[in-house]
Amino acid sequence: MVSKALVVGAYQRKAEVLARLGAGRGLELTVLIPPAWRDRRGTQMAELRHTDGYTLRVIPLRFNGNFHLHYYPTLAHELQRLRPHIVHMDEEPYNLATWLGLRAAGRMGAVGTFFTWQNLYRSYPPPFRWLEQQSYRRVPIAIAGNHDAAAVLQRKGFGGAITVIPQFGIDPVHFSPITSSHPQRDCCHIGYAGGLLPEKGIDLLLRACAGLQGAWQLSIAGEGSEQVSLQKLAATLGIAERVTWVGKVDSEAMADFYRTLDLFVLPSRTQPNWKEQFGRVLIEAMACAVCVVGSDSGEIPNVIGEAGVVVPEKNVEQLRVQLQGLLDNAPRRYQLGAAGRTRVLHNYTMAAVAEATLDCYERLYALCK
Repeated sequence: MVSKALVVGAYQRKAEVLARLGAGRGLELTVLIPPAWRDRRGTQMAELRHTDGYTLRVIPLRFNGNFHLHYYPTLAHELQRLRPHIVHMDEEPYNLATWLGLRAAGRMGAVGTFFTWQNLYRSYPPPFRWLEQQSYRRVPIAIAGNHDAAAVLQRKGFGGAITVIPQFGIDPVHFSPITSSHPQRDCCHIGYAGGLLPEKGIDLLLRACAGLQGAWQLSIAGEGSEQVSLQKLAATLGIAERVTWVGKVDSEAMADFYRTLDLFVLPSRTQPNWKEQFGRVLIEAMACAVCVVGSDSGEIPNVIGEAGVVVPEKNVEQLRVQLQGLLDNAPRRYQLGAAGRTRVLHNYTMAAVAEATLDCYERLYALCK
């Protein structure tokens, strides 16, 4: 597996579980990651934290931060050394890294697959359209992270099989409620975690909170290009003293952050070139039995289901009304929080994602014979 996402230590739990489940089924797993990955949220350095049962190697990356043009200059050599039966490019089919990886796999007789989150139909200019179509022809089974992404693949002419699997699940032991009883707090603690970016709708959350009655505090974890403007907005709204800017939280410490909350909000807004692809922070908070509120952007309603509250995106008034109702009704928060954890245990554990991925690998391996 080649994955820039697995630079995050917490995400490496997936590889551990995959290796453990596959140990009795003939799987030998090697994961190749870059030294770091850079995007608008900042730079994530590679963490080597969960490495039991498989091999995790750091290899060079060029054009770091460029989603279309980044690639691994030594990847072909690595594959020649490993001689894998399956090459899983944990990347979009239109980028150069995927095209080069799948080409190298094909040259040595390995079967390839790719992963896509892309849930909006886009027609890329050459050469990326050509790379995408050639990647389609090299892959018999693709992995889509959500149902819209699967539909986009079909619309763009992918002729192989498609399996829908979230890229990562959660460890329900690590992400768990703080106690069996509900903590007594002097006010309602509301939280957000993720990129401080326009599409995440944090300005909408600030405006909604500014209209709340009663005792509340808002904690915002993450980094991004909008931080300064959001802090200015909080001051303008007169709520600066009620908002705590937590900054970037280590992936292993996120469970502790969620346990400080009574409500978790993901108010994403769809943009012309983006809509929410999954919302991993939702399942992390749900696993900690925190009541969640999300907009109806992209995959969010499918993730939350009946185990939380979904509001129309960009609608500050509806968001405020729902937050106020939950702020005033602690028993309902607890009920939804418990329902959220149950939903995660049934659908979104790392073990469930790893099992589905292993099933995909076995189908791919059958094509090698």
